[in-house]
Amino acid sequence: MVRSLFVAAPASALKKEFIDALTASHSAPDRPGWFKTVISDADKERLSQKAAKLGVAESELYGVEFMEAVELLNRGDENAVIEKVLGKFHALAPKFTGIPVEGADLDMGGALGLQALDGILAANLASPVAVVSECAVCAATTARIYRNACAEVVQLVLSGDVKDGDAERHLAPLGVPVVKIPSVSAAQDAFKALGEKVVAFTPSNVTPKRFEYDLIERAKSNKQRIVLPEGDDDRILEAADAVLRREFADIVILGDPEAIRKKAAGLGLKNLDRAQLLDIKAAPFRKELVDQFYELRKAKGVTPEKAEEQLCDRNWFGTMMVKSGKADGMVSGAAGSTADTIRPALSIIKTGKGNSIASSVFLMCMKDRVLVFGDCAIVTNPTPQQLAEIAVTSAKTAKAFGVEPRVGLLSYSTGSSGTGPDVDAVKEAVEIAKKSIPELYPGLALDGPMQFDAALDARTAKSKMPGSPVAGNATVLVFPTLNAGNIGYKAVQRTSGAVAVGPIIQGLNAPVNDLSRGCTVPDIVNTVAITACQAQAK
Repeated sequence: MVRSLFVAAPASALKKEFIDALTASHSAPDRPGWFKTVISDADKERLSQKAAKLGVAESELYGVEFMEAVELLNRGDENAVIEKVLGKFHALAPKFTGIPVEGADLDMGGALGLQALDGILAANLASPVAVVSECAVCAATTARIYRNACAEVVQLVLSGDVKDGDAERHLAPLGVPVVKIPSVSAAQDAFKALGEKVVAFTPSNVTPKRFEYDLIERAKSNKQRIVLPEGDDDRILEAADAVLRREFADIVILGDPEAIRKKAAGLGLKNLDRAQLLDIKAAPFRKELVDQFYELRKAKGVTPEKAEEQLCDRNWFGTMMVKSGKADGMVSGAAGSTADTIRPALSIIKTGKGNSIASSVFLMCMKDRVLVFGDCAIVTNPTPQQLAEIAVTSAKTAKAFGVEPRVGLLSYSTGSSGTGPDVDAVKEAVEIAKKSIPELYPGLALDGPMQFDAALDARTAKSKMPGSPVAGNATVLVFPTLNAGNIGYKAVQRTSGAVAVGPIIQGLNAPVNDLSRGCTVPDIVNTVAITACQAQAK
């Protein structure tokens, strides 16, 4: 992974001087690249010099031009700016072992709002931040702006004659190491300290965009074939077009090919010619699937005629494609119920080894981290045994998507403070889960029962559940019932602005995932990426 350092400074001239001195201080084999988030016309000469020195095209060295950034921000399309900057940075990254990132120049007219944007970009790039200034107050203000955007400030560099009293008063509350240098030209000690911090840096914050980027990169690493049965839904077609444009999965769309092509043309979609469009009644392998389905279900009373009829349903046909290996996973539910998607999967694909039930989780992408909520979509009133299984399975799902699992089983009571049938069921589930951990997930941190606040807030946890390996720091939250879980995830989603990715169905032999009927195109794109990653694991 390429190492990066985001240099932030209230004064553009000082920032540029610092970055130039920083890059000049490296030995030839470690010569770093250079990248600027937002570039202005005044920076074109500097851009040209950097491109010539580094041997790359000018267009590779910046994220977005100033006027384009302003127009997008004025339209409220901050995400477009973030995606463009991230995409260009990660395209450049493989060419260098390290990249100093230079934020936007803040001394241009109308550019002040870009400082907050740079903080968001630093967080999404997972870059440590160094703040450079000749003023302690300015350094403190800049650091707080970046922190508010969930960027991680690792060093404050004060250049020039800054009084010790000012530095102590304004910067000490930040708890960030401060290096004082007489001038940028005498900054060798600061560069050495920064280099050590960059090498040792591991981001602790995960933004929704960063999570989405990592998810799609993982899907790209080993492309899977995903079937989308609902080819008559505009959102499905738009999402399929986006997936094919980003090239992280191969797509099969079920429906009338001619109708799909006509609708795609009307929607202005340009990538669906790379999808396989399949009429389920005329598919060349239809008889093969019908015969397989009959063999699978004849013990349940299915006749050849019933098998033929059943596979006229697009969800049953798509599920059989997954079962037979003609697709690696399926995503459906934009126009149907959860049962329409799940029933075929449970009947045909069935649960995997070690799973007695299929359950679900949502990946809750908060401002600075990802939490896992389960079960919020499938198991209505789990028994203690099922709740224990959901807890361990959810931990495995979390780990598969880069979330280090610390599992808290939720209740209206924390620890031993309450009694009653509901809390007693959670206590029993905790005991069952702990007994299964050595075999199913050695070393898993799991505890409960605990209230929601005790699971996530360290101060509350210290008071209510001291000594717990999970309380105050849980990443996987297991709700006692579907009622509680569904209410809980929607409450968090709607009040915190979290991005809820899911439901992700877990416990099956092959991935089939359900969409909400209110899903958006980005929801579908993310679910396809998740399904592809699950298929890779299988």
